[in-house]
This record gives sequence, C-alpha cells and structure tokens, in this order.
Amino acid sequence: MTRRPILAIAYDFDGTLSPGSMQEHSFIPEIGEDKEAFWARVNGDAARLKADNILVYMHEMVKAARKQGVRFRKEDIQRHGARVGFFPGVAEGWFARQRERGAAAGLDVQHYIISSGLKEMIEASAIGPEFAAIFASEFKYDANDVPEWAAASVNYTNKTQFLFRINKGVLDAGDHAAVNRYVPEDERPVPFRNMIYVGDGDTDVPCMRTVKEQGGVSIAVHPPEDAGLAAKTAQLKADRRVHFTARADFTEGSGLDVYVAAAIEKIAAVERLTALERD
Repeated sequence: MTRRPILAIAYDFDGTLSPGSMQEHSFIPEIGEDKEAFWARVNGDAARLKADNILVYMHEMVKAARKQGVRFRKEDIQRHGARVGFFPGVAEGWFARQRERGAAAGLDVQHYIISSGLKEMIEASAIGPEFAAIFASEFKYDANDVPEWAAASVNYTNKTQFLFRINKGVLDAGDHAAVNRYVPEDERPVPFRNMIYVGDGDTDVPCMRTVKEQGGVSIAVHPPEDAGLAAKTAQLKADRRVHFTARADFTEGSGLDVYVAAAIEKIAAVERLTALERD
C-alpha cells in the first residue's frame, strides 16, 4: 500500500492556540501574583543579566513557587497544564477535522507544536494527545520530580531547527547528528511545500518566513476582538512574512478554518501533480 504524503501543521502555543501565556491560566494565580508583575520581573532580570528570557522565566517559576511555599513538582506542572484554556474551537474538533480533510484529499495530516512554553504543560493539556511531536522548553528533574535545571529552552532564534526536524523526520530533539545530516530534498519525509505554520507574533517570524519562503503556507492569528494585535498581524502580511491573517477562531466554518481547508486542497493538488510528473 502506497504511503500517503505527509502534510505537517505546526503551531506556536501561547497566543496562538491558547489566550495569553500558559503560566497565566493557573500557575501565576496559585502563587498569588499579578501576571504583569511576574512578567515585568522576568523581563527586567533578562535585560539586566543579558540572559535568555526563556531560561529566566523557568527559573522564576521555581523561585516564585518556593518563595510562596507552593508545591512545584512535575505533577504540579502537569496539573497546571490541564487547566490551560483555549481559543474557540481548538479543543472542539479542530485537529480531527484537518486530519479528516487531509485523508479525503489523499494526505496524512500531522500536527506539531513548536513553543517557548513548557512541554510538560502542553502534554498535560486537553489537546496534548493531538500532536505527533511537541517541541518546547522543559525542566530537568531530580529523583523527587522537583525541577533542578532547564533541560531545554526554545526561543524565537532556535525555533526554526524544529521545522527542519519535521522536514527530515528527525523528531528526537536530542538527535543532533541526524538533523544536520545531508538528505536530498526529494527524500525528505515532509517537504516544506507540505507545511503550514500557524503563529501569532514576533517570536514566530523566523518560522513564518522559513515556511513561506520554502513554498509552504504561513498564517498569523490574533485574539478575537483585539484590534491592537489584529493590526500587528496585518503588518506581518503587509511585510510579506505570512500569507494570511485571521482571528484565533478555530471553529468549523471560521475564516481560519476555511483558509486551512483551501491550503490542504492546494497541497494535495501539488502532490498529485508531482506524482504524475514522477511517473
């Protein structure tokens, strides 16, 4: 049986699938702090120390929980992940619908996350099981499952490496040899033309541009009814960094849903043409 071509849809998480940052849904309220104060401290420390914001926020979560006497082990992080909320339609059939559309068009649609957020929280969220792979920041734990160090940090400058992992089928983030090994373009499991990237802002620009320039589809979303962020995503389109912008409404029949359906049809048509040309 001939294997169906893979279409990969890769998503940012915070601000794309879920409103705000994942820490704001449950963790920051549990430590009794205002979200603006938490992020101001993170950003201030990162600027003062000239440090990576992702590493600083991870350290700040550990430090703030300890200071407030709040238990913070792996199971607690997963508990916070289970409480993350989503934009309309995300957890109500979006992923299955795109897989079904792809299958009807002769494609194997696979979903991926590329996020600066915490892998442990994303995996434990309501949509965690939907993804073929989750590339995100994560902690290293001691024998009691207490975070003791950062095991991985994903920021906007290194996000693009994960597109190449998907492209080459190297989903083990610890395998650095295979992802850098030369593989002819026509032998890679997921050509860039078969990728759709969905993000929401500046930290996604490198991925958006990479996918767009390599023949795939890039989409920028913004929270419904947020005029300021709508203008920001509109500028991304004006700057030719994305193909399409839409409200973060993942319900069936929304503007985003209709566009992704059309993109799936286009990618399927290109795959059929390519197969005919190959014969």
